Amino acid sequence: MSDAAAPKPSPRRWPLRLGLGTAGLFLLGFSALGWWWSQEPKAFSVTDAAAAHAQERNRPLVTGYVTAHTLLNLAHTLLDKPGGYLSNDVLPPGVLVDNMPNWEFGVLVQIRDMARIMRNDLSRAQSQSAEDPALAEAEGKFFFDNSSWLFPQTEDEYRDGARLLEDYLGRLSDPTQRNAQFYARADNLRAWLATVDTRLGSLSQRLSNAVGRRQLDTALAGDPAARQATARPNESDEKTPWLEIDDVFYEARGQSWALLHLLRAVETDFQDVLVNKNALVSLQQIIRDLEPTQDAIWSPMIVNGSGFGFLANHSLVMASHIARANAAISDLRDLLAQG
Repeated sequence: MSDAAAPKPSPRRWPLRLGLGTAGLFLLGFSALGWWWSQEPKAFSVTDAAAAHAQERNRPLVTGYVTAHTLLNLAHTLLDKPGGYLSNDVLPPGVLVDNMPNWEFGVLVQIRDMARIMRNDLSRAQSQSAEDPALAEAEGKFFFDNSSWLFPQTEDEYRDGARLLEDYLGRLSDPTQRNAQFYARADNLRAWLATVDTRLGSLSQRLSNAVGRRQLDTALAGDPAARQATARPNESDEKTPWLEIDDVFYEARGQSWALLHLLRAVETDFQDVLVNKNALVSLQQIIRDLEPTQDAIWSPMIVNGSGFGFLANHSLVMASHIARANAAISDLRDLLAQG
């Protein structure tokens, strides 16, 4: 007796199998692309990048060139890294990538702060001198909504800001353009460090709130005549929502990444000021304190263990590095204020 013939697949099943296979391939492709786009850009040498930029355009490496070019390079990194700018994506896989938009916002915060300081302080001889027109317009471009995807797109505004920074760099390095300036003075450096001090203090508090803590209201402490707009409870519970812990972590990581580059640029352009104030080693220590914030993350997710629990708490580790840098910046500001 012969074996029965093997049943043939029903022709109706082929479209279903083809559809499932195609969907699986698309899912795999989107996952791989999302993973690639989530990789943080590597650090770059601010001095080498500025020197190459000046040499390519046959410009002298004048005071302020490294800082201004570093700001320009941060903007280009934000726009031209793998996947481009993701914070305003509305289609997959960009819309599904969660950590990179928070990292981008962290970098953007530092770009905005430096753009404002360059407009208001670094490019002006005194408070009543005229501001640089390109820097004035560039600041507004970088403060554009970071999530706009249509009419106009965020990328277009930020790219215009980078173009204006390029215009300033060209005039800054041109000896015939006397109106484009960069004043490496101690008071200008203190103005930027005051902004950095505030940013890092806020980040440290937000990261520490990952485990929750009881916070006393000290807003009016030390001044019996002080008043505030609305009353607050004397004690409150501060805790970051569980779904926002990784958002705060990657924003802090992005700010630290950008800040490290800006600090290294400032170390070059303000070196004479720092040496004169005997403060160069203090700035170098701040850089050392921030460098561990960029160490590789070996965990597949940001772990939020308790302070002395079995699991690590990545937010508290990040907060400790940032808090040390924050304290050192306060000390550096005091050194720069001394005669």
